[in-house]
Amino acid sequence: MVGKQTWAIAEGYIPSGGAGEDDQAMVSHETACILNPGETDAQVEIMIYFNDRDPAGPYRHTIAAQRTLHLRFNDLEDPEIVPRDTDYASVISSDQPIVVQHTRLDSRRGGVALLSTTAFSQ
Repeated sequence: MVGKQTWAIAEGYIPSGGAGEDDQAMVSHETACILNPGETDAQVEIMIYFNDRDPAGPYRHTIAAQRTLHLRFNDLEDPEIVPRDTDYASVISSDQPIVVQHTRLDSRRGGVALLSTTAFSQ
């Protein structure tokens, strides 16, 4: 089976502002692209870690079997909003094997920057 149950994204930062104020597709954002290749829905928890305060979370989501979810950290609100302009890291845990990729769109400048990496897993 493809995937692991624990993933870490050591680098996280959601810039405020940017070119997308009127176009949600172009709003600066961080995204965890999560693939559940299995035949069972995956119950996923995300913990957010900071350098100067206690962690936030868990943020809970279900990823349907044989489906993908592109989850913007900008949209995480329960138990609290992920702060903008703040360094953070995240650990994503699942009860089923999943695959996680991290993407950032930074639209603060005229030339839009896009970053994408595969998260670390064990």
